[in-house]
Amino acid sequence: MSAWGSGIKRAFDLILAIIGIALTFWIMIIAVIIASMETRSFGLFIQRRVGRYGRIFKVYKVKTMKNIAGVHGTTTTSNDPRITRSGKFFRDTKIDELPQLFNVLFGTMSFVGPRPDVEGYADRLDGEDRIVLSVRPGITGPASLKYKNEESLLSQQADPKAYNDKVIWPDKVAINREYIKSWSLKKDITCIIKTILG
Repeated sequence: MSAWGSGIKRAFDLILAIIGIALTFWIMIIAVIIASMETRSFGLFIQRRVGRYGRIFKVYKVKTMKNIAGVHGTTTTSNDPRITRSGKFFRDTKIDELPQLFNVLFGTMSFVGPRPDVEGYADRLDGEDRIVLSVRPGITGPASLKYKNEESLLSQQADPKAYNDKVIWPDKVAINREYIKSWSLKKDITCIIKTILG
């Protein structure tokens, strides 16, 4: 992506983030309150993710899972017992992603781009795949759209983590690599519209 393209993308992100926050801030507040009551903890989920140039940043989401003794892992399936009743609704409607508008505003994320990985995945990128770290991670993107039913797909696997690591993650890297190489603002707008329409 050229410096000009990167500048246009950032300006687009800023304008959309300000509008988005103004329109949905009240929804975020209500969602966080509901999540706080159901999880019996602060309803805003904050997690370390790997961002642009491999820098670590904190991603914000509405909390959709509660702690259950003995249940761990970052690979989540649709039948994960940790997902709360409100959490399922927030995930289905993407309300849990709304706080990431602040990530976009602060410049750690973009509206469209590769989803930010947890530590341990981005570290495995090498060669041409490192291009994925040259852009800000996104709230949505071509890979996110292809795997919008990822949790349901993983729930059908005997070993969800192995399937994610060997099949889904490498495919996402390939899709994200192509997205960056052929980036255009028109494609970003199309991706956002497809995400909103579901």
